[in-house]
Formats: sequence, C-alpha cells, structure tokens
Amino acid sequence: MVLGTSSHVGKSLVAAALCRIFAQQGYRVAPFKSQNMSLNSAATVEGLEIGRAQALQAEAAGVAASVHMNPVLIKPSGDNSSQVVVCGKICGRVTAADYHQRRVEELMPVVRESYATLAAQYDVIILEGAGSPAEINLKRHDIANMRMAEMADARCLLVGDIDRGGVFASLLGTLELLESEERERIRGFAINKFRGDASLLEPGIRMIEQRVQKPCIGVVPYLRSLMLEEEDSLGLPITMQTQWPPNTSFDRALDRPLRVAVVALPSFSNFTDFDSLRAEPSVSLLFCRTAEAVAQADVVILPGSKQTMDDLLWMRDLGLDVAVQQLSRTGLLVGICGGMQMLGESITDPLGMEREGSVPGLGVLPIRTIMLADKVTRNVRGNMVAPTLFGQPVTDSRVSGYEIHIGQTVYQAVATHFAVLGAESQSPGDQSDGCMTADTRVFGTYLHGLFDDDGFRHQFLRAARAFHKLGAPAELRLWKQLREESLNRLAGEVEKALDMKMIFGWVGLAYKDDNGSTRENLVRSRIEGVPQ
Repeated sequence: MVLGTSSHVGKSLVAAALCRIFAQQGYRVAPFKSQNMSLNSAATVEGLEIGRAQALQAEAAGVAASVHMNPVLIKPSGDNSSQVVVCGKICGRVTAADYHQRRVEELMPVVRESYATLAAQYDVIILEGAGSPAEINLKRHDIANMRMAEMADARCLLVGDIDRGGVFASLLGTLELLESEERERIRGFAINKFRGDASLLEPGIRMIEQRVQKPCIGVVPYLRSLMLEEEDSLGLPITMQTQWPPNTSFDRALDRPLRVAVVALPSFSNFTDFDSLRAEPSVSLLFCRTAEAVAQADVVILPGSKQTMDDLLWMRDLGLDVAVQQLSRTGLLVGICGGMQMLGESITDPLGMEREGSVPGLGVLPIRTIMLADKVTRNVRGNMVAPTLFGQPVTDSRVSGYEIHIGQTVYQAVATHFAVLGAESQSPGDQSDGCMTADTRVFGTYLHGLFDDDGFRHQFLRAARAFHKLGAPAELRLWKQLREESLNRLAGEVEKALDMKMIFGWVGLAYKDDNGSTRENLVRSRIEGVPQ
C-alpha cells in the first residue's frame, strides 16, 4: 500500500509505477483505492464510473479498469457537500459531516467485497491511500488508509514530497501520529520529486532513519514532461494573466502556436481532457479565468463541470459570459459536457441534482438541458455528422471518448448534431451526440477524452490553424504512444530509485534484477496460501 504524508505527494503515480513494474516482472497486478475524492473520473468497460487515477493505474498494469478498483468515489459539490458514487453509480449527495460521522460505515462492506473480488483474481494488489493516514480528526471513520491496510494485511510504503519542503518533518509527524501497530505496517519510506545534489540529502535521510527506525528505500527524482494526468486540481496551472505569453521559439506569425484558452471553472471536472492538447508543440494552452485571455484566444473551450449552473453564474460574475458570446460570433468555440450545456439556451434542474431551479444559458447553441437523476456513463465511438470542421473539410470523421454526465439535452428543430455514437459498453447503442452551428465554428459534445484520439486531435488542429490562416502544424504527437512511453519512463525511474528487492520481498514475490537473477521467493506465507 502506498501512503502519503499529504495530498499531492505523488501516491497515484508511485502506485502506477509499481503496477507497471510488477506487470513487467510477469505478475498479475491490479490497483485499488477504497475511497477516492476527485472530480476526475473515467468510465469502465461495464459502463460505470471510477476515479481517473485508478484507470491510469489499470492502464499501467495492462488490465481493463474495473469498478472494483475504486468502489467509492466522492465528487465535491462545494465546500461542505459532495456527490457519492458507490460501485460506479450515484448513491446520493451528503454533507461532509454526515458522510464522515454516519454514512462511511455503511460503505465498508462494499469496500471489503470489491477488494476481495480483486484479490481473488490477481497475484498482487497495489493499494493507494488517500490524503494522509494521520488526519486524526477524521481517523475514526477513515476507510482509505490504515483501516484498509489492516483489512488487506498490506505492507505499507510512506511517500513524502520534498519539492514542497518540510519532507522530514512530514514523515516524522505522520509516523508519530499513528498507533504503534499502524507504524509496524509501514515497512519504509521514500522521498519523491527530488531535484538537486543528492549528497546534500544524505545526512537528513540517515537522521530520519534513526529517528523513526524505518529504512529509506529510495529517492525518486522530479520527473519533468511526464505525459500522465494529475489526480486533482493541485497540479493544474491556472493563470489569471491578461496577456498571452510570448513564444520566442516561433519566428514567423504563420508558425506561431495556436492559442487555446480553457476556462478554468471553479468546479472544473476531467481537466485531463486537455493533456493531449497541451502536449502538442503547435499549441499554447492556458487554463484561464479572465475575459482578456478569452478575447485573445484562437480557440476557447468550456470544459466539464461538477456544478454546471453554479459555474455558469460564476462566469457571469466575471464577465466571461460576454467574452465567450462575443468570441462565438467570429471565432472558434468548443463545449465539453457541462461546457456544452452552458452554451445552450437554458439549464433546468427540477430535482436539485446540482442546484434546484433554472438558469439561462449563453444562447450559442439551440439546445436546452434538463438535469435528471440518472447518470450516463459509457465508452463510445462514432462519427462526426458534418463534412466540415471550423469550415475546413473533414478527411476522417471518426471520434471516440467516454461519457460521464447527468442531464438530458433537448434539441431545437434547427439543431445539427455533432456526432452519432455507438456504445462500447453494455449501454444502449447508436445515439446522437452534441450540437454544432451551421458554419461548424462552434460545437458541443458530451465526449470526454475527445482530444486523446490522435486522428481527431490532428484534424482539429489543422482545421483551427487553417481557419486563422496559420501554417499547418510542423509536428504532431501520437498521444497513446507518448502515454506508453511516459508509463515506461515512470516505471523505469522508480525502479532505479527504489529498493525493488525489498518491496517485492514485502509481498513474498521474486524480483529479477537487470542481470536476470531471481531473488529467493520460497516465502512461507504464499506457500501456505495466506493472502497478501
């Protein structure tokens, strides 16, 4: 089990790396996080919803993402309430106090069943904790950390983030706040995101090892340009700047980057939708919150939102609604999921799923949205309806992605759909999706992950650049290849940095080193069938 001294120390990526390493060593491995709090989610092959981090970890392990890998997903709806997703489906909306004081205990049997299901199918389970195991105010009802470690009889690795400073104090403080039997479960610690002279770190490591009586099993370097998603918005580079940054690597105006502005909504969900765009050399992408940045953009994207109506009202307070409406008359505009709903004529929530009542939309697309209790969750493929995009001919109409949304879209008679989709999961088949204007300069879709498809993204960039009379992209990236390379690079760096023989020894499995030698693995617990 990978534990952390706090949120955003790198637990998710360390767990992903371990999944890849165990898989490369020939073991059947799966990730597990009993309770995840995140607005980034993914659709499983069953058409259910789990945290995005566990989907990435499953990808690293080379297995299909399953709802059992993340049985409880909490999606914050504000400072004091959240939507609770249990076994991939909406269970309800609760306050923080009600969840921690009462509801969480009802979920423990579900967590136990999901873990047992995975444990029966795989050689190794890589568990991930949540936040810190030492949140003493919440610890009594914490089902994501030491309680889960005890249930799984897990050997634990504690990870600290040195990039933020205070790593030794956080490691010591975390261990000091645990009970003695909990400290016994933690077999060692690792320092993550290190950059600098390793020799300067050595005295501190030796001192903290003596103080906590735990070994440091390695120091993981800070890995730049890793094409793997962050779990939460702490890693999101939101800017409030009013001027687009200059790019000196482009000498001629025709070769300048395409300026893409993604409006960073307060309840921004699935911001991983734009990682593939950010990786393109011909794109300069900003997550922004100013009308000035929107006005200067070549393409503006309204992303998904967990609180669509609230975020729309927030845009109005900042004048972003007017900026988007003005751009829609002459520029290029895209709405993804909740962003598409905002571009319509109205959003109504009769059941109070997000915010009871109705608000007018931006009036750019001829659609209306009614929020309903059921959530649509499915992986899909399909084809664009129009033969052009941004006024440019479409050479490949194929699109793919996943849907995770509530709300039924009602189309006006004049509306043109963006695509026709067929499900890859157990959900019903062919359905119309999204909407686009007659001149194809503005479109909306429910498809998350739309830009991850290399064919569509490349065509999108060529069309957008041609619309603005910019040169064709000099270089185009292959996203799936980049992700695979990043996962291998992550695993390789973690494998070099950590004492893998020690980690494999914790679970009684053999580890082959670079020379192909195998460590002794006649571990009695595995021979006798004791679950690890």
